[in-house]
Amino acid sequence: MGLLHKKLLRPLLFRQDSERAHNHAVAALAFASKHSFAGLLVESFFSAPPLPVKLFGLPFPNPVGLAAGMDKFAAAVPGWEKLGFGFVELGGVTWQAQPGNPPPRMFRAIPDEGVINRMGFNNPGAPTLARKLAEWKTARRWPAHPVGINLGKSKITPLENAAEDYANSFRALRDYADFFVVNVSSPNTPNLRQLQDKAALDEIFAALQAANQTRKPILVKVAPDLSFAALDEILELVGPRQIAGIVATNTTIARPATDNPALQKIYSETGGLSGKPLRARSTEVVRHLYQQTRGQVPIIGVGGIFTANDAWEKITAGASLVQIYTGMVYEGPGLARNLVAGLREKLEISGLKNLQEAVGSVN
Repeated sequence: MGLLHKKLLRPLLFRQDSERAHNHAVAALAFASKHSFAGLLVESFFSAPPLPVKLFGLPFPNPVGLAAGMDKFAAAVPGWEKLGFGFVELGGVTWQAQPGNPPPRMFRAIPDEGVINRMGFNNPGAPTLARKLAEWKTARRWPAHPVGINLGKSKITPLENAAEDYANSFRALRDYADFFVVNVSSPNTPNLRQLQDKAALDEIFAALQAANQTRKPILVKVAPDLSFAALDEILELVGPRQIAGIVATNTTIARPATDNPALQKIYSETGGLSGKPLRARSTEVVRHLYQQTRGQVPIIGVGGIFTANDAWEKITAGASLVQIYTGMVYEGPGLARNLVAGLREKLEISGLKNLQEAVGSVN
């Protein structure tokens, strides 16, 4: 299936605008999510073998999750499980519905297998997303794996009111997710990354935890462009604000050097870069966070994961779970299954009993 995707499906998809191709792919899975026979057909091709992980008090059937940004409208909530994912992170979602930035706003850096996006948190708003999630539950199509929601700040909300904006979204959605991720690291909302400042982030988590009566795990997603010193300041809030874990990392505003004129043109676009060019830096951040916390704070590693070797690199650097997005663009819908199968093989070769024994083993 991977070869079929690269030789036939990917060339067809790559003839389309990136966002249009993305929407078509999600729409196809949304159809399979609503129709049992189509869903069973997808599952027969792409279901992953078991590789259980327990984290945040939640049972994950495998450690490979879908990163935020792929399903912002909760269009295919049951379908990701059928593609072999062990968990999904929906969103990012904001309190206010917003269209995002004007298109074009997604660009493929094909020679480097990267993607630049400046989507700008296009989403239906937290109340509308809550109604959509309620529909999936009522239809009894809710997945068996954990479901997370990525929370962003509404563009029209001033920074000084960010804490209440995040808390409003959380209150609307807290009954529909197993965990939440605070996104203060997207480069596509003006000034959002200023909320990674310790004082601002402290205020946001104070507001969220005040509304978190059922003690849902709330994580924070960090930028790869932060210095290690800035990351350490964020870690100082883990205990006082009960931050359940770190998602490392978001997209980067950095660009790799290239002599390719066509690629230089792509890299001149504003937005966050994901995919292979991000892999090494995101792993550095995972390793630093693991070392600084002595493995006591769970980390979800994301950035440039295309192969089982890439996933293993993140895990042995300190990630307990991993997430993919851009890898699917280039490797196709069978990537989650292939990663899980590859990780099982690596465990067997290493003589380890479970994945937890591999976490942080190369530090």
